[in-house]
Amino acid sequence: MTKLALIRHGQSAWNLENRFTGWWDADLTAQGEAEAKASGLLLAATGADFRYAFTSVQTRAIRTLWLALTEMKRAWIPVEKDWHLNERHYGGLTGLDKAETAAKHGEEQVHVWRRSYDIPPPPLEVGSTWDLSTDPRYRGINIPDTESLKTTLDRVLPYFQERIAPKLKAGNDVLIAAHGNSLRALVKHLFHVPDETITGLEIPTGNPLLIELDAALKPISVKYLDAARAQKLPALP
Repeated sequence: MTKLALIRHGQSAWNLENRFTGWWDADLTAQGEAEAKASGLLLAATGADFRYAFTSVQTRAIRTLWLALTEMKRAWIPVEKDWHLNERHYGGLTGLDKAETAAKHGEEQVHVWRRSYDIPPPPLEVGSTWDLSTDPRYRGINIPDTESLKTTLDRVLPYFQERIAPKLKAGNDVLIAAHGNSLRALVKHLFHVPDETITGLEIPTGNPLLIELDAALKPISVKYLDAARAQKLPALP
């Protein structure tokens, strides 16, 4: 059996401010740093032999991974950063306060944008404050102007199959530090979660989800390592 650990980054500044973050590079809060360190201690206590780690190119996920690996005494393992593991792009909602957005557009409409599987928010305007077209980490990348969970899965899954799955199939324990929606997309794939229920699956910040996989990468067990902060688990396929 191989083990796959998924960590949603610790609390970010925009999590705390209740703003739509998406691809914007909000950093960790002090609480987020503490959550990342606690994740590392929880993972170390499992005795898993993590040999590879993957993360996005967003600071909050990268720092979460490094803080966790330091606590695990695994800072030496290879780490691959890739934009395919980025958070879902929230388009024109980026930077907006969630409560104010609901008051302006109505809670029902905002719920559709946030929680439907295949309906994205309005696109981000070119030249917006949150336009990342000049960010050097995305040079040569066709940056989306908005994404649904479906289109997030469309980029996460090929990357997982090409870069991460071979490491797992070779018997290596793997750690992924990423984001609520990129991890939700991966959970949907691994556990065959239906379209109509995946958006209701919550992944808490800084609480590792440990999955045991068989040789075909079918989950055979799953648990949150911090039971006190656990959310409902996906059903085994």
